Amino acid sequence: QVQLVESGGGLVQAGGSLGLSCAASERTFSSYAIGWFRQAPGKEREFVAAISWSGVNTDYANSVQGRFTMLRDHAKNTVYLEMNSLKPEDTAVYYCAAGRLPNSNPFAYDYWGQGTQVTVSS
Repeated sequence: QVQLVESGGGLVQAGGSLGLSCAASERTFSSYAIGWFRQAPGKEREFVAAISWSGVNTDYANSVQGRFTMLRDHAKNTVYLEMNSLKPEDTAVYYCAAGRLPNSNPFAYDYWGQGTQVTVSS
């Protein structure tokens, strides 16, 4: 099955930038839509962004529009999340997921990575 691995998390000051990567174990990764979700301690999992398998269609949560950007590289079986103008409320564990179609509902996705911690200090 498809296996996903997130990387790029870390500590950054408010207003700074950070880039996350989601790498797939197999070439079939390119046939899936990819979503990014995040979960802060004591809170429910929250939709962040999604991109279609072709990379043509993208969707962003209102809380990150204008600040986060999704990109994908089919040759590398990798999807990127560029995060700019970070805020303390962006602090969470970030997960990437693969599904048939881009969707804000986490239950629409079939495969999940283990997550990477992003901490934004004020």
